[in-house]
Amino acid sequence: MKFSVRDVELGIIGGTGIYDPAIIEDVKEVKVFTPYGPPSDSPMIGFYKGRKIAFIPRHGRKHHIPPHKINFRANIWAMKELGVHRLISASAVGSLKEEYKPADFVIIDQFIDRTKDRKDTFYEGGQICHISSADPFCPELRTIFTESAKTLGLHHHNKGTYVCIQGPRFSTRAESRLFRSWGADIIGMTLYPECVLAREVEICYVTVAMVTDYDVWAEKPVSAEEVVKNMKKNIENFRRLIINTIPKIPQDRSCDCRNALKDALM
Repeated sequence: MKFSVRDVELGIIGGTGIYDPAIIEDVKEVKVFTPYGPPSDSPMIGFYKGRKIAFIPRHGRKHHIPPHKINFRANIWAMKELGVHRLISASAVGSLKEEYKPADFVIIDQFIDRTKDRKDTFYEGGQICHISSADPFCPELRTIFTESAKTLGLHHHNKGTYVCIQGPRFSTRAESRLFRSWGADIIGMTLYPECVLAREVEICYVTVAMVTDYDVWAEKPVSAEEVVKNMKKNIENFRRLIINTIPKIPQDRSCDCRNALKDALM
């Protein structure tokens, strides 16, 4: 099957535990040079049921890049350079609510940024961009993934607020209780600024969060064995979810993500 590396349709950014593009075929590794340095790893491109897909492991294939050191701008720029206009993100998270249980999936609809000093825009001078973050995730992709999760019988939540902390440390108990009081549902270290950078280049973006454990508010000791068990279960179910969902994603976009810059530039 022939393709141009600049004509890739879909992108996947793999989070913790998802380091290889197991679902795609005819995989080729490509080099993409960006104004922001190298991405987390060389993108791998291939096909699934005729759809052109690019894959980048967010932490690198050897999981050697900590959350606060990820070159988010390079990763998103590389995806845009390859031609990606729809991006699927996988993310491992902790739960801030009893009902968001380990091994559940969350199709996120909101976030709270608690990071610091991260390069979070492509517009650093010359032109001003105030990108809207009111609804930061693609509604079309969120609906399709929610319907697929329901079809597969996966335990899932069709919305959730993700609080993104700086890392690499985990929260104190006081911080965890504070985030719960804000109404946040899950907690992680990698969502921001990835999601807003995607919006700045008008890429549809969805995050499928995979709950591995309860955060420290729960006062429940979490064993490494439990986390690994839930992670393995989540990874296999994530692949099932991706395989089921990709064929359902229409090639033509009907959402407003493609026009995100329309009223943002000054």
